[in-house]
Amino acid sequence: MSGSNRRFQLNRVAFYGRTLLEYLKMFGINDLISLKKYEGILDCPSGASSFVAEATQYGINAVGSDPLFGKDEKVLSEQGKKDIEYVVQRVSETPDRYKWDFYTSLDKLREFRELALRRFISDYTEGIEDKRYVEGKLPKLPFGDKTFELVLSGHFLFTYSHKFDYNFILSSILELFRVSSREVRFYPIQKSSLEAYEHMPKLLDTLKGKYGIRHDILSVPFEFQKGSNKMLLLSKLCT
Repeated sequence: MSGSNRRFQLNRVAFYGRTLLEYLKMFGINDLISLKKYEGILDCPSGASSFVAEATQYGINAVGSDPLFGKDEKVLSEQGKKDIEYVVQRVSETPDRYKWDFYTSLDKLREFRELALRRFISDYTEGIEDKRYVEGKLPKLPFGDKTFELVLSGHFLFTYSHKFDYNFILSSILELFRVSSREVRFYPIQKSSLEAYEHMPKLLDTLKGKYGIRHDILSVPFEFQKGSNKMLLLSKLCT
């Protein structure tokens, strides 16, 4: 496979998810003990992630929110399968843009994505009834202020920043911060093309100066897209 000069960019938001193990690495959370210290966790947008399903099995209060939640599980399962193939195909076109130490191959990448989808689908119907999966679309979520101690947002705002304008990204971040009582974590902080988000300095200055939100960019023990070993941690400024 080749393609070192090709520019990777996802043309649509994929219904695509990751496992609890991957979440711990992506968001710089050491282990399950550390995760259990949070009184409530929101995954948004959750997509076809198995994070909520797996966290629930460990007694963790986790909720996922996504625009597609509420649809029939067969519809979501089919969409998830299509989007796995879509993303894997796109990755296969530019394999040199990735580090293959975690997944080791395209087949292993597909296995992780299919595992996450299966775990999510197996929990979905019961999770809808138990309100673990809640339909919601940024930048307006159906949750009260400070509902969750920790909010996780993976592979969305910055990944697809070529599709979203600055105001949408700022509004979405403020909304995720509104429903958090402690901190919000974003991963990754670069585009799907591997380029830096061009408005990041302005965004961080606005969050701190206008809204009193502290930001820290921290290294995490995960890097699939080259350069994607950083996450953005937002918390309240000490007064």
